[in-house]
Amino acid sequence: MKSLLPIAAAVSAVALFTLARVDAQQVATVPSTKQVEKGAVEAAEAAKNAPIEDDSAAPIKVDVDLVNLYCSVRNKQNGLVGNLEKTDFDLAEDGKPQTIKYFSRETDIPLTIGLLVDTSNSQRNLIDVERSAASAFFSSVLRKKDVAFLIEFGADSELLQDVTGSPRLLREALNQLRLNGGATGGITPGTIPTKQRGTVLYDAVYLAAHDMLSKEVGRKAIILITDGEDEGSDLSMKAAIEAAQKSDAIIYGILYVDRGFYGPFNMGYSGASVLKQMAEETGGRMFEVGRRNTLDAIFTQIQDEMRTQYLIGYTPTNTTKDGTFRRIDLRTHDKDLKVQVRKGYYAMANQQ
Repeated sequence: MKSLLPIAAAVSAVALFTLARVDAQQVATVPSTKQVEKGAVEAAEAAKNAPIEDDSAAPIKVDVDLVNLYCSVRNKQNGLVGNLEKTDFDLAEDGKPQTIKYFSRETDIPLTIGLLVDTSNSQRNLIDVERSAASAFFSSVLRKKDVAFLIEFGADSELLQDVTGSPRLLREALNQLRLNGGATGGITPGTIPTKQRGTVLYDAVYLAAHDMLSKEVGRKAIILITDGEDEGSDLSMKAAIEAAQKSDAIIYGILYVDRGFYGPFNMGYSGASVLKQMAEETGGRMFEVGRRNTLDAIFTQIQDEMRTQYLIGYTPTNTTKDGTFRRIDLRTHDKDLKVQVRKGYYAMANQQ
């Protein structure tokens, strides 16, 4: 009997090895989001004749010759137009015509979404609605390869959920949203005036773009739910926009204002222009919540837009990689159509 033990052990080892190979093959057929995105980027670097997936509707850092542009096209009625061809577009970089090499209609490219929710004092009556609508959005928008994270901001900003593809974890994080208003009192006699922190909007955008999205590949979007008022950020709006541009992120701004908080004449309120500028500078759009345009409806519009885009690839005639910002002008021959696209990209050398 003892002489059979080595044989039995060998048979078991072969069986385990065979099962391991089968398991490995099965796993290999279902790569993770990170593997898919990493593979796409590595393939693009190895073969520069194919579009890469490291793209969005905001300026990009170029580490290969090819520049990718994701764009949406709308008609006069603000409806999405999804039946255009490559020959319908004209492209220029810094005023010089460029040749479109690659063109496709993309509907299922993996997304990394950062949802930033304003929980400052001015939003105290809106947080429950924001939580409910965001929960439904995550459940409907996230597909197999998509991931998202959640940040709340008020007197400070906090990452409530790191990057994940689980709608359940994101919903649990949404349940952690709380009022984060900071100090509300004014200056009292004997105190030294300091910078009051009430809504660190710019700091939150920088956190999402620089600390979170810069590490991701593929399409990237920042969705901001806020009234657009910043109070107390250490960083400027310019710094926040630049961080979004350099991380290849498009900003979708959702303007959600409790008009009662600002009084009958909205005294001191100027958030709409701020949010609009942040969205447009990064190639995004601003939406305003109202009676005819609910938060749920806006989330649906954003989802439709992110899934109805064209992918355009070109090799710039200016091959110098000096870190400067190159402005892009993309339009259609039909003057009644409006192209929504990033404003440009940063021509930076590969830092890998």
